[in-house]
Amino acid sequence: MTTADWERRVAAAWAELDSHEPDAFVRLIGGLADELPADSPEALFERACAWDSTGHSDRAVPLYRRALEIGLTGIRRRRAVIQMSSSLRNIGRAQESVELLTAERAAGSDELDDAIAATLALALTDVGREREAVSVAVAALAPHLPRYQRSMANYARLLVEG
Repeated sequence: MTTADWERRVAAAWAELDSHEPDAFVRLIGGLADELPADSPEALFERACAWDSTGHSDRAVPLYRRALEIGLTGIRRRRAVIQMSSSLRNIGRAQESVELLTAERAAGSDELDDAIAATLALALTDVGREREAVSVAVAALAPHLPRYQRSMANYARLLVEG
């Protein structure tokens, strides 16, 4: 097995998520994860994603956390932070979600910035910080507008300053 082959098979499984019953999908991803060493952060991440995507946020969080602790890297690391934060919010731990996402926003920028902002906005709403949530969401949306980017960015800033 090559890494590229394993990645291809994992991507193919995810592309067919909706054609599987939840338990069967968890088993499918689990089988793929079993092909990697037991301490593989990628295997833990994929298992977490499978549990998460089948409605088991409570089972996903410890796996995401462990994958991050043992060195998950690259885009999967950032995805793990976003997805774990979303799962934490789902299980009633929105404040922890806000803390993780706030730190992640400060850690750098990439193509997942808007996903971080959207997840953070939801978590902020859950902790009673609705104005800040709207500010985060509008600021993330502003660069994508065909017009009014500057105005929307200013309005977003004013929501939390004023």
